[in-house]
Amino acid sequence: MSSETLKATAELEVHEAFNQWLKGARAKNVDAILACYADDVIAYDAVIQLQFKGIQAYGKHWRFCMEMCGGDGIFEPAEPTIHVDNSLALLHCLVRCGGEQDGEVKTSWMRGTQCYVKRGGQWKIIHEHFSAPFDMESGNALFDLQP
Repeated sequence: MSSETLKATAELEVHEAFNQWLKGARAKNVDAILACYADDVIAYDAVIQLQFKGIQAYGKHWRFCMEMCGGDGIFEPAEPTIHVDNSLALLHCLVRCGGEQDGEVKTSWMRGTQCYVKRGGQWKIIHEHFSAPFDMESGNALFDLQP
């Protein structure tokens, strides 16, 4: 296969891995979500603490987050972009995420980045980062921004 074909194939594989992650997140299926990560994942999530090291710590965090939101999980990516180089890939996008609280759907747009590595023939997330911009004067997160 040509290098162009290999790259296109890898991009499709990473896109499918991302879709599996989305499917698990929307279903609030933590086991399905965690299947997308490498055991040694390092995650910078927007909730609770600066970083999570390893699948155990991040799994505990995912369970906590899923318990906080009622109803189905809302994870709607905008313009996911994938860059691949051999066995390393980067995906970034804006993600509208949230859930139901007290009978009301609450969402906000976040910035998301996932770094994948191909191990044993599978693309796994080795680093993930979700964040919201903030106002420097007030220190408040800007959850009402739109793409």
